[in-house]
Amino acid sequence: MEKTVYSLCFMCSVRCPIQVTVKDGQVTFIQGNPKVPGIEGSLCPRGAAGIALLYDAQRLQSPMIRTGERGSGSWRKASWDEALDYIAEKLRAILKKHGGQSVALIERANLATHVSKAFLKAIGSPNYFSHDALCKGSVNTACRSLFGYTDAQMGIDYKNTRHIVLYGRNLFEAIAVKEVNQMIEALGAGAKMTCIDPRVSITATKAHRYWMIRPGTDLALNYALIHVILKERLYDAAYVERWVLGLNELQDFVQPYTPEWAEQETGIPAAEIVTLAREVSREKPAVIFHYGYRGAHHTNEIYLRRSILILNVLMGSVEAKGGLFFKKGPGEVGRKPARKLTDQKFPAVKAPRIDKVGTPDFPLPDPEHGVPQVLPQAILSEDPYPLKALFAFRMDPLMSMPDTNLTKKALQKLDLVVACDINWSDIAWWSDVVLPESVFLERTDCVQQANGQKPQMFLRRRAVPPRYDTRDWAVIVKQLAERIGAGDFFPYQDTEELVRWQLEGTGFTLEDFDKTGFVAYTDKQILWDRLGGLKLKTPSQKIEFTSSLLENAGFPSFPPYEPVPAYEGNRFRLITGRAALHTHVSTQNNPYLHELLPENELWIHARRAAALGVKDGALVTVASRVGSGQIRARVTEHIHPDCVFLLHGFGHEAAFAARACGRGVSDALLEENLTDRVGGSPALHDTTVTVQPV
Repeated sequence: MEKTVYSLCFMCSVRCPIQVTVKDGQVTFIQGNPKVPGIEGSLCPRGAAGIALLYDAQRLQSPMIRTGERGSGSWRKASWDEALDYIAEKLRAILKKHGGQSVALIERANLATHVSKAFLKAIGSPNYFSHDALCKGSVNTACRSLFGYTDAQMGIDYKNTRHIVLYGRNLFEAIAVKEVNQMIEALGAGAKMTCIDPRVSITATKAHRYWMIRPGTDLALNYALIHVILKERLYDAAYVERWVLGLNELQDFVQPYTPEWAEQETGIPAAEIVTLAREVSREKPAVIFHYGYRGAHHTNEIYLRRSILILNVLMGSVEAKGGLFFKKGPGEVGRKPARKLTDQKFPAVKAPRIDKVGTPDFPLPDPEHGVPQVLPQAILSEDPYPLKALFAFRMDPLMSMPDTNLTKKALQKLDLVVACDINWSDIAWWSDVVLPESVFLERTDCVQQANGQKPQMFLRRRAVPPRYDTRDWAVIVKQLAERIGAGDFFPYQDTEELVRWQLEGTGFTLEDFDKTGFVAYTDKQILWDRLGGLKLKTPSQKIEFTSSLLENAGFPSFPPYEPVPAYEGNRFRLITGRAALHTHVSTQNNPYLHELLPENELWIHARRAAALGVKDGALVTVASRVGSGQIRARVTEHIHPDCVFLLHGFGHEAAFAARACGRGVSDALLEENLTDRVGGSPALHDTTVTVQPV
């Protein structure tokens, strides 16, 4: 017997709509949902490897309780009742002695995030952290500083753009299928793409213009581009006059930052900088200066992201066809979104966040996500109070946060560490209890509220029953909450009942998703009037070049540029990124994907390698102030001489993930724990490493 199930992939965080074929109880084929425009059957390699994840004998199969030291790999199998009772007993004691603020939860944001947040609210903890903050906390703050909206409330019209400028955004390897398809369509229709990156990525090979910029100098380039655009009046004058606050201040500020000055800093010829400014201005407003996804490179990251957004505004491309737009929700057509558990009334949480976000010490990062990389120092210092328990859901702080050794030290100070995951992640390996979640093909999930130019909802539906003794996160949280007296905040028995509760008041039912996997609030594209209809959320109701958010907190809107030093001898700036075949730290043990890309290499420029005696394919030692490892060198001309590069997500320690264990080096092991104190992101590209042959 064969059936078709419309669902959502979860091999990465994009959640592409998929069509799953099930025959005699087995998943036999996965493809992109052919009924969704922009997807139309397309699927990336990670999505195709979902079948391998489902049937992988090395995935987590039952609850496990640690029997030896943390990180020793000593475990025993447990029943769900035993595991949840064990956690509840420990948690009750912690709450009684230290209060709700002594518990933190860190996760990769997902469809059940409102369940996680509701659990923390129920126990009185303010300490929710998401991976989003590690990836794009400063992008979030930059967007709020200009528009009052977060980056998650903004979208990009790839399909209709005439010129896109990418700053290290490796669009064709960090695959979001719909975005890639739309970008290919735009390029086919004559759009231009400029790629600015110290390394020749796959995306760079598709660009009309590629600049191998000196690492760390993107802000200098943007100051020069703004200088040219303002000097030659290449901007959209009517749009800027109507909507912008602080144009004169910006114009005065960029006077010294000429293309000739920027050439000395970036290595990009002044004449080419001028040419790009003139070229994009001819296509305005259908222009995209891509503000990035991972905006976590430097300690001044927010100002780089602000400069990119300012360039978009000067082109008049915000809320324009082929530019950027603010995502529209069902309220735009008089409808209601799906309910969330966090909509309920909870007891007031009085304690400040342990990372001090929202206080004078750390005023601007978004408290909805926090600043996770601050967590290890806060645990160790017990400032502003002791943290005693950590829950990690589908997110691995050991491999995702800078300075793995510091994070391990902090974990040793906790009374309780619980990991819920699908695979044996490194944080699972270092936990006290491991709870196995059902994979995305084995569960129905919470509603995806997909706001955009046409607000919609999507639903992940179970294709097959769980293969092992696994459960849905929403069910796990409810069962734990019941054990500590907080079950009333979770009014459901299973996830399907939770979905029905979410849909109350929306005008849709669970069965409405059966035919296509999604429902739409409207069939009309919603775009606000650029001349009179922008609904900005800043105090001035303007686009704030001079930002009240920044300046009221004591930070400048336009900081002077600080020169970036050169790297010589065996010293390099470390940069990191990703490939199309893997998702962050979660797929390296997948049977299909591991076979295609089993470990990472260290990219190093041929001239610098020759000076050090490093041969292509040979082992080298790469070391920073906080960690070191051995990795094979990839000697190439396709990287700037000042830096070395390695793929993120390798160097796993969990021995039960046998394929990935010990393969390559983790970038988190090498990276110093540095932070953009204004925007909130970690500075993942501000670590200096040394390289030498083994």
